[in-house]
Amino acid sequence: MEDVNCWLEKFKKCSYSNKLLTKLLLLNKTIANKIDITEVKKAIYYARKYHGEQKRQSGEPYYSHPIEVAFMVSDYLLRTDILVTSILHDVLEDTKMTFEMIKYIFGERVANQVMDLTRIKGDGNKISSEAMVNSLWLQKKYDLLFIKEMDRLHNMRTIKIKSPEKANKISRETLGAFLVLAAYLGLNNVEEELRQLCAHLL
Repeated sequence: MEDVNCWLEKFKKCSYSNKLLTKLLLLNKTIANKIDITEVKKAIYYARKYHGEQKRQSGEPYYSHPIEVAFMVSDYLLRTDILVTSILHDVLEDTKMTFEMIKYIFGERVANQVMDLTRIKGDGNKISSEAMVNSLWLQKKYDLLFIKEMDRLHNMRTIKIKSPEKANKISRETLGAFLVLAAYLGLNNVEEELRQLCAHLL
């Protein structure tokens, strides 16, 4: 498959990848089960490749978002597959990267986890983030819920760039699902930050 044997030669650093990789290298000095830095770099490469020139409404490159999500997840979960999944969590929904490609490059476990975090399901219908949270909770996929929570927190930090109507809708969904999830996951600081971010918008 394209690039699978030469991606490392093409890998380019950026401020977002440097921030994450520096943190993981430092953490690797203190943990028994080391993070596979090469796999994380590979995920960054493919996220950058397939998100390409996509931009966030803030003007930042879109790939900055999943890398930042992985950075936030690494405060709580230090598993290579979870960090790789964090970096790839939007590629099925927003790019031409396919489930089969992820499975071939990163393995079935990561591919399945990315699929679980994709709102567009097999029937082509797009479910809400709240429905996804409920589904993951019922399936006891708590590690993926950490990714979803950090995804929402990062988006809420930049929500003011959205229209008032969109920001209001997202804030209400956050109050209804993600505050509760933060409490269940024991993320008291995340719960409080989300509460304050929503309070400024509603």
